[in-house]
Amino acid sequence: MLIVAIVGIVIYSQVGVMAAEPEPLAAVKADPAISITDDYAAIVLSPVEGATGDGLVFIPGAKVDPWAYAAKLSGIVESGTTVVITKPWLNLAFFDLRPLDAFTSLAPDVDTWAVGGHSLGGVRACQLTQDAEALILFASYCANDLSTSGMPALSLAGELDGLSTPAKIADARPLLPADADMVEIAGAAHSSFGDYGLQPGDGTPTISDADMTETLTSEIDHFFQTQVAVG
Repeated sequence: MLIVAIVGIVIYSQVGVMAAEPEPLAAVKADPAISITDDYAAIVLSPVEGATGDGLVFIPGAKVDPWAYAAKLSGIVESGTTVVITKPWLNLAFFDLRPLDAFTSLAPDVDTWAVGGHSLGGVRACQLTQDAEALILFASYCANDLSTSGMPALSLAGELDGLSTPAKIADARPLLPADADMVEIAGAAHSSFGDYGLQPGDGTPTISDADMTETLTSEIDHFFQTQVAVG
């Protein structure tokens, strides 16, 4: 029975993985302002110039190609933040037990690290905050209690998200510090946080990819400058 269960999990983890859309990914790979290192553990996006010393370890959502997040996070890289997009075991963050330093070690020049993630990746990110200076949730929420941690936290939600709905995020709000920044992005759905197509059960986004990238960049840059630096 155990062998059957393991085989079943492996098969489930490999079937239906949502691939990165080719055009946004090609644009990131051609961006002269971004240096890309494809490591076995993660994808490292580094600013070619003007690095701020800030970094984000980003954990993908369940069964989403890690490359699918490169374009949406490219704006903060161009602003000077190093981004490490993890490659979760079995494409599921829940099964990835590696500590945060397995990823931060890939960018040794970064001084200040935030950890974050999309959907299930954000749930896992909440569990790794003891080794980070800040938390950023992308259409996600915590399952563990960080309300007394004093950690700078930013929650980015989508108005039209049919999976991590605004109601679910509101219900989990007490698990975050009282001064956490809660941002709901107008017109955004669950899939708006990456470039991998639409998902069953999700809302239909009305925000463009360009506007979504601009909004994410603005909110995260502001968070690093005003909350993380102060914290």
